[in-house]
Amino acid sequence: MTVTIKTTSLSAIARRNARAFFVLAAILCAQFLSAQQPPLPPQKKQKSATELLKKQEPPKVIPRVLAQATPQNITVYISLSKQRAYLKVGDEIGIDTPISSGKRAGMTPQGHFVVAEKDPDHHSSLFGDFVNKSGQVVRAGVSTKIDAAPSGTTYRGASMRWFMRFGDPVSKSGRAEGMHTGYLPGYPASHGCVRLPDEIAHMIYNKVVVGTQVTIGD
Repeated sequence: MTVTIKTTSLSAIARRNARAFFVLAAILCAQFLSAQQPPLPPQKKQKSATELLKKQEPPKVIPRVLAQATPQNITVYISLSKQRAYLKVGDEIGIDTPISSGKRAGMTPQGHFVVAEKDPDHHSSLFGDFVNKSGQVVRAGVSTKIDAAPSGTTYRGASMRWFMRFGDPVSKSGRAEGMHTGYLPGYPASHGCVRLPDEIAHMIYNKVVVGTQVTIGD
């Protein structure tokens, strides 16, 4: 009987051993590098639009300063970038309050003005609602410039309590814009007026007079 023995050459064994060595080395290298790298930080959940709105600081009233206020020594300064208004008594601040100005650049004018008109129960002649005979709102947020009243309705101007209209310091002519009570969402949102918290609007209304200087800047 003849027995055939299959043999493997030394070179083939060497190649297999080399491949196994390189595979093992690659695995060990990958594990080493993985251990050296710091773990990735957890991904943060994107904030909603509501969360991104900056909360405005509440009004600050300094009674000591307000007690010294007279029609001759008070001025108003409005900062559009900070969305704040300041009632100043001389060089001191008596009221520091959040505001909401025009929702687009230029809607609230910058410059030097005076208080040209005061009206404690003012209503807008430009913006408001169309209401029926019972006073129920049929269409809200309308503009008399572009909207036509539906049949059977009348226009009711938006309330602007404690209204203080801006005016040119020379002619004192009234613009459409002014300071008054209004909703403050935390960002510019008006049609040009400067909205104030109701209690602050009332306080400023009681201090200013027709002719009080109002400066609106960045």
